[in-house]
Amino acid sequence: MSLPEPRTVKFSTLMTDIAEGRLRIPQFQREFVWTMKKSAYLLDSIIKGYPVGTFIIWRTDERLRSLRNIGKIDLPEPSKNEYVDYILDGQQRITSLYAALKGETVERDDGSQDDFSNIVIDLDAKDDEQIVKVRGRDSLNPTVIPLKTLYEGKFATLKAFDDKYHDKINDYTEKIKSYNYSVVQVSRAPIGTATEIFTRMNEGGTRLSTFEIMVAKTYDSEKGFDLAEKYKKLSGNLAVIDYETLPNITILQLISLVITKECKRNVILSLNKDKVIDTWNAVADAVYHAAEYLRNYYRIPVSRLLPYNTLVVPLAYFFYKQKDPPNPAQEKYLNDFFWRVSLSGRYSSAVESKLAQDVKRIDAILSGLHPEYDWPIDTSADFIKRNGKFAVGRSYVKAILCIYAYHEPKSFENDACVNISNSWLKQINSKNYHHFFPRAYLKKKGVSDQEANHILNITIVDDYLNKRRIRDRPPSRYMKEFNSTNRRLPQTMKTHLINDLEKFGVWTNNYQKFLNMRADALSRAIGKRIIPQKGDSQHQPILTDDYEEPELE
Repeated sequence: MSLPEPRTVKFSTLMTDIAEGRLRIPQFQREFVWTMKKSAYLLDSIIKGYPVGTFIIWRTDERLRSLRNIGKIDLPEPSKNEYVDYILDGQQRITSLYAALKGETVERDDGSQDDFSNIVIDLDAKDDEQIVKVRGRDSLNPTVIPLKTLYEGKFATLKAFDDKYHDKINDYTEKIKSYNYSVVQVSRAPIGTATEIFTRMNEGGTRLSTFEIMVAKTYDSEKGFDLAEKYKKLSGNLAVIDYETLPNITILQLISLVITKECKRNVILSLNKDKVIDTWNAVADAVYHAAEYLRNYYRIPVSRLLPYNTLVVPLAYFFYKQKDPPNPAQEKYLNDFFWRVSLSGRYSSAVESKLAQDVKRIDAILSGLHPEYDWPIDTSADFIKRNGKFAVGRSYVKAILCIYAYHEPKSFENDACVNISNSWLKQINSKNYHHFFPRAYLKKKGVSDQEANHILNITIVDDYLNKRRIRDRPPSRYMKEFNSTNRRLPQTMKTHLINDLEKFGVWTNNYQKFLNMRADALSRAIGKRIIPQKGDSQHQPILTDDYEEPELE
């Protein structure tokens, strides 16, 4: 990158560069939001020779995804072999200037329109008054002249004004056309540097996301590639199988890992545009196959249940490298990998570095080898009891919810399948989450809310049962009612990892016994998903009662 180069640019040059497509607004810029009144105030400052700020421009040979217009004003594409100047700071001012002096109508995002030909010069205004204004209802006022008319400088039009205004008209025309605009030009800077400059210069300093930058960088009109549109299409396909909540960064991480085996932000931003475009279709297919695998093999019905969205990345990496379904050995090793990550909090920090490590483990699995792990897993019932505070954002809790979902929980009332929805799983009071021992009931019995709000006390049910049939009643009471309407209640409860209502203390409302038995059941279920290694803590039953966990089908 060369040092920033301050320079001055005359208005005629600025207007020509805009009109011929050499001066562009990158897609990551916000929409044009200035009012006509504010735009008129800017033109008034120019007429009076006041400074109007510096334009920051990034000169590059790259072709970014840019707005095809300025303020909804269509502009031509730049020539292929020419440089392009992208506006990093000054979009609102540039648009105001161009629209006012061209007399354009600007269409807003909400559909409303502003006719900038109504920005006029009041020829009767004094020097210490506002000279440039928005024309009011009196459109026939003979002492006002539209900026567009002034700029075009047609002799016949200007001659129509009283002779006493001619000197003013000439003076204002000269001031507009000879005004020197301050520009700082940044050349030969990578896109990451350019967008960092944009972030620092713009109000609020909100950093552009990696995806926003890559949308701009990878745009290719000739190849018909628009990353934003491609991601939108992929999200639509994933919505069909209820996996539409996967964030765009996971796709970029996968692309980067496929190309470089790294996925840090700076690596993603330096990816070759053509390689990203050439890789996209295969990556999108791999993401979809990974989502299908999570839904079908792990029986995780919706993406919002995933302990980490990031888990899609290593699984999709597997399906990118191997189009066929996993063989039995690979399936077993992938299962071990998935649950070790889910139950350990692995992707809670330093995600990019850990993904780079984990794709090497996926490479081993692809070769039929069992990877080594440097983090142990505690599958004991005691660990579950100590670490099961229910919070929907906790990866450990979501992992357990995935195990609950694997057993395809049925309705207490009639053994029908429970509908689990992405839209229902956003918060702790979701329509799907039910405290088997209602918190209001436990509170009356002196049980703290912290102890009541435990993953072992959570079952997945429908909203109807949660609010209308169960409410705050003790489980012995509401389960007695369901026992009379659901002939398959024992089988139904197995789908909630509650194997025997009596042994689990349900009929006696014994909350501690219920927690112990369910912790034991869950510990066994987790243990079946992990291949033991040195350092792991294995299942140790809390109770001596025999418990037959439903076999995983």
